[in-house]
Amino acid sequence: MDHRNGVLAGGLGPVTWRKSQVSNPSGDCVELAELGGGEIAMRNSRDPQGPALIYTRAEMSAFLRGARFGEFDDLIS
Repeated sequence: MDHRNGVLAGGLGPVTWRKSQVSNPSGDCVELAELGGGEIAMRNSRDPQGPALIYTRAEMSAFLRGARFGEFDDLIS
């Protein structure tokens, strides 16, 4: 699939969105969904029909590795 970033999440078709079990109850959550071509979509749970960012598996893997190693901790502290 060839998706562009900022595509409306509602236009991605039937995908299963999921969020972390440690998300806060006020709805400030990031949700992820696997797309048919192996790409991964990310959206804000407060705006389920709003824009979604699309990443390759390699991009998400690099981000998650960086997050595990604390590379982004300064952005939330």
